[in-house]
Amino acid sequence: MTAAAPANAGPIVVVGSINVDQVIRVDRHPMPGETVVGHSITILPGGKGANQAVAAAQLGAAVSLVGAVGNDGQSGAAMKLLVRAGVDLSAVTTVEGSTGLALINVSGDGENSIVVVPGANAAMGEVAVQGAAELIRNASVVVLQGEIPATGIAAAARLAAGRILLNLAPVINVDRAVILQADPLVVNEHEAALVLELLEPEREAPAGDEALVARLRASGIRSVVLTRGAQGAICSDADGTFVIPAPRMQAVDTSGAGDAFVGALSTRLATGQPLHEAARFACRVGAFAVQGHGTQPSYPTAADVLPDVEA
Repeated sequence: MTAAAPANAGPIVVVGSINVDQVIRVDRHPMPGETVVGHSITILPGGKGANQAVAAAQLGAAVSLVGAVGNDGQSGAAMKLLVRAGVDLSAVTTVEGSTGLALINVSGDGENSIVVVPGANAAMGEVAVQGAAELIRNASVVVLQGEIPATGIAAAARLAAGRILLNLAPVINVDRAVILQADPLVVNEHEAALVLELLEPEREAPAGDEALVARLRASGIRSVVLTRGAQGAICSDADGTFVIPAPRMQAVDTSGAGDAFVGALSTRLATGQPLHEAARFACRVGAFAVQGHGTQPSYPTAADVLPDVEA
């Protein structure tokens, strides 16, 4: 089965970050105060918003990105693969200052640690997002993350008439009402616990992935997808709670795999596909992505054959 999305998908608008990724490969991650020797350094396009837009567009969806880059000369590198994927960039603005930067260390086992410097992404507050009001209102799915200011996320949520996919990563302090608009909220286990702290500060988050999903749903969130890396995902909505396995893969680089998952999930939700079916497809796209180096360069196109779960 190829990665091509169904042809009846509505438009997707991603409101989010655009970065340049500086990827350093190491045998292992340093301990606090320790220096380790890196093997190589690579400059690649990244940012959660840009990653998710590229992932969705390469699967055949009609995607627009609302974001900002700096006038530091890095915008070309940051948007190279967005252009190649056919993402509509008419709502990407250039602001004074630096383009967003992510410093990524990738260890020999494929695991990564990331430090993000927001740069121009910090300009994506309420006023900037409001400038793309018509585009956002006309979207079937609006995809949001935590790498732009909370005011920008809230503005996009207010403007959205379609479905809101909120990938609150990193977890920042957004209004409770915004989180409750998510359909779905997409988080990993650590982010799930932090979101619960925002929603229910007086209660301790439960242990266990399924318990976290159940508590998030009980807090009033319409649907939840908890990503679990190589273990797949758990999703829950009005249809029930489903444990979704992922194909078994030898990971080369896990950076950006979660964004590939979100981009793929949005393509299927934009067709009206049930959440648990969309999540199965997204797990396969995420598994494809861990086989390649970097974020956007590792994502499948509509012509690629996706790995499947062994029977």
